[in-house]
Amino acid sequence: MEQDANPAETASGSSRRDVLQAGAFAAAIASLGAGTAMARAPRARPHILYILADDLGFADLGHRGSDIATPNIDALAAGGVRLREFYTQPLCTPTRAALMTGRYPMRYGLQMGVIPSGASYGLDPAEQTLPALLKSAGYRTSLVGKWHLGHADEKFWPRQRGFDSFYGALIGEIDHFAHSSHGVKDWFRDNKPIDEQGYDTELFGAEAIRQIAAHDRQVPLFLYLAFTAPHTPLQAPQPWLDRYAHIEDQNRRAYAAMVSAMDHQVGLVLKALKARGMLKDTLVVFHSDNGGTRDKMFVGEGEVGGDLPASNGILREGKGTVYEGGVRVDAILSWPGQLRPADVTGPFHVVDMLPTLAALAGAAPAPHGPLDGMNLWPAIAEGAAAPRTQIIPNIEPTTGSIREGDWKLVWTSTLPPRIELFDLKTDPSEKTNLADRNPEIVGRLQDKVIKLAAEMVPPHFAGNALAAALSQPPNFPAHLGLSPKRH
Repeated sequence: MEQDANPAETASGSSRRDVLQAGAFAAAIASLGAGTAMARAPRARPHILYILADDLGFADLGHRGSDIATPNIDALAAGGVRLREFYTQPLCTPTRAALMTGRYPMRYGLQMGVIPSGASYGLDPAEQTLPALLKSAGYRTSLVGKWHLGHADEKFWPRQRGFDSFYGALIGEIDHFAHSSHGVKDWFRDNKPIDEQGYDTELFGAEAIRQIAAHDRQVPLFLYLAFTAPHTPLQAPQPWLDRYAHIEDQNRRAYAAMVSAMDHQVGLVLKALKARGMLKDTLVVFHSDNGGTRDKMFVGEGEVGGDLPASNGILREGKGTVYEGGVRVDAILSWPGQLRPADVTGPFHVVDMLPTLAALAGAAPAPHGPLDGMNLWPAIAEGAAAPRTQIIPNIEPTTGSIREGDWKLVWTSTLPPRIELFDLKTDPSEKTNLADRNPEIVGRLQDKVIKLAAEMVPPHFAGNALAAALSQPPNFPAHLGLSPKRH
């Protein structure tokens, strides 16, 4: 498969507007900074293309050694900054909420589960969002793809949360061809449902390209391209399936086809940026919303037969867990002429993206409560280790996890309780539990988990599930004829 775009294009030239703005943006970055000064101050506010994959396995990209062809994402990695210890939340709703707010989801009740199709809740409208913040700084903001932060009330929808335009699906899991959830169409342009034919990955790419072609290059653009691939159901167009005819397992074949189809669209979008003369002025971010699915409990609302196809390599377990396979993902940042290729170590978290991007945009966050994210642009620009010392994989009523330095605590409080302590520097696969040998470290980290849990908003998922269950009529055997009357 040929590579579709060359993200390593060098920058050349600056507009007068760029030059005038550069000093103000550098000052804004410094005011929000963490760590040392940048190696090179950005020329001006970049366009931002933020690409999010859905349930992509940590080891399922070509540059990670996979047999799945991903030449365009690999080119981004080769020409950009690779964040080797980038963390998300264990599931897609919590990760998307953390990205949008710069705050851990435990602070507003989205830390547990995902927003199911029948749910009535969403991201608290009081929370400041990344698109709203960037819009206030003069950006045009667009979401193409998956939202999954509330659908039951329009107050939760993307257009009401800071996006100038929205095209895609509101719910977490849809049929990739029918664009429906449980037989109900979930396909929108702005606030109106629409009916279109086609494979959603290809439609998302085409829409992103259309928006780039029509965009005024003098206006900074924030394009959030949130693919639904390779989330279940495992579906891909036949030509992509045919490319992997040699893979016997049909789930792995479909999964590989989905990943390559997504990579192809990434390449086409990068080509569109280059054709418009925008690529050298665009910061491209790519990562998955969580690790690949390894437990059928977390596949989604549909059933999947056979083996689960995602691979997280040496990382333990996957989506839905706070082990490394669930919360550590491949993350890449590329900005030709501004970011030198580098491997950056040290922990980053998706909450860091809001203050980091806000700094580049010259915007000042005004969060609805503590901002958990840090502006880590200095570390990214210099290729230096992240200055973070602590990461919170998740805190919810039954599980708490915290990483401090190289130590990571996983504390499961449900009976029988389990306490695990790992040294990630020597044991990234989390094979050896060192809790019994390090009681002082365990106690110190448990104290921090308890303190954070005291700040936690009760998870909406649990309350919503309980309310839904208690509101159902009696479920008697059908032959008794006692089903509830419909009015």
